[in-house]
Amino acid sequence: MTPAETALILARAQFAFTVSFHFIFPSFSIGLASYLAVLEGLWLKTGKQVYIDLFRYWVRIFAIVFAMGVVSGIVMSYQFGTNWAVFSDKAGPIIGPLMAYEVLTAFFLEAGFLGVMLFGMKKVGPRLHFGATLMVAIGTFISAFWILSVNSWMQTPTGWAVNAVGQFVPKDGWLPIIFNPSFPFRLVHTVIAAYLTTAFIVGGVGAWHLLKGNKTPAVKKSFSMAMWMAAIVAPIQIFAGDMHGLNTLEHQPVKIMAMEGHFQSHPDGAPLILFGLPDQDAQTVRYALEIPKLSSLILKHDLNAPLKGLDTVKRADQPPVAIVFWTFRIMVGIGFAMLGLGLWSLLARARGKLYDWSWLHRAGILMGPSGTVAVLAGWATTEVGRQPWVITGLLRTSDASSAIATPGVATSLAAFVIVYFAAFSAGTWYILKLMAVPPHEDEPDNVAGPIRTSGTTPAMEGQMAEKA
Repeated sequence: MTPAETALILARAQFAFTVSFHFIFPSFSIGLASYLAVLEGLWLKTGKQVYIDLFRYWVRIFAIVFAMGVVSGIVMSYQFGTNWAVFSDKAGPIIGPLMAYEVLTAFFLEAGFLGVMLFGMKKVGPRLHFGATLMVAIGTFISAFWILSVNSWMQTPTGWAVNAVGQFVPKDGWLPIIFNPSFPFRLVHTVIAAYLTTAFIVGGVGAWHLLKGNKTPAVKKSFSMAMWMAAIVAPIQIFAGDMHGLNTLEHQPVKIMAMEGHFQSHPDGAPLILFGLPDQDAQTVRYALEIPKLSSLILKHDLNAPLKGLDTVKRADQPPVAIVFWTFRIMVGIGFAMLGLGLWSLLARARGKLYDWSWLHRAGILMGPSGTVAVLAGWATTEVGRQPWVITGLLRTSDASSAIATPGVATSLAAFVIVYFAAFSAGTWYILKLMAVPPHEDEPDNVAGPIRTSGTTPAMEGQMAEKA
């Protein structure tokens, strides 16, 4: 392996490490922001104390998750200038404006109303405060809209041309770029995944406290709402994932070949390989456990429909099959486990044992982090499946990196690992510490606003009042 190849692998490892860390927090905060808006809306509509108790409990956690998401995202963006300068130069005229729209329409909206949401409960009216919470939730969705538009364009680029200096630029306006072929499917699939991620974390916390015997109205309500989400939204997500897969087959067939483990073409119907060990050097899946013709039925709704395999693709244009094959199965397996837990909760609800069925609660705890694992596995399937292209069919990953030296990128990777584990481990530990305490009645509004203003402190204000 040449020094340039080593540097490229380290640069890819660095980006994969930072983007994986970053993706954990937005996938939680997108769903949590909407959950908070729902809780506050229900409180305003019904006046029930349990909803505002849950709002105050989860808003403290949201503040930490949101902050870690912002910090990890800022760090990630610097790599475009250090390790991926060629990509930034060539794709900048398209990627740059889309990222700017994200900042202008989403980040400013979130940041502008976040202060009111966190600190303004006692300083503004309930309806205005609910408006601020709603704006933060909408802002997180708009942020996902732009980020996924950028990523989808890199997966299925449309509406581009090449200018005189070799840069990709808009050809017929921005709409073909923003609404590229895979964008609607990727947006729906990812946003639903964020909602499920939050639902299972909330459900896992509720299950933990129920198992500990803490059956306050807030604990029961949070577990009940999470299980409703699992029962209703998990099947919707499976359907959305199937539609996304059909879109991928149409626009990125090589990725589907890798996901399915189809090294060979199947002119008379392809089997569904459930498990096996992909061997890319031998171009086969060893010890494959497969169901005849089922892959053709799922992907083309025809048992005998032909499916092309990786034998129709040059070896240099094949993605790393083993990673795509296994991360896809992890994601799908978790999706069906989510559905199973949702159905189990319906049975428990029908029998009046939703808050008393200890094995259901143990399963809820086990599934608590499942959404996070699923989004990371799905992200790996999407990004690794696109290789060896950073922009499909237009720019290879090996041609997109900076002229960097191995020691430099190795040092920065090591620094990222140390700093990330130190900083984010501390934040995660504090979140778990907050979750270890159950929500209870009359939950205090602990997210108090800054009390020191204009150089005065409460003590000084007291002294000034006495003198007056």
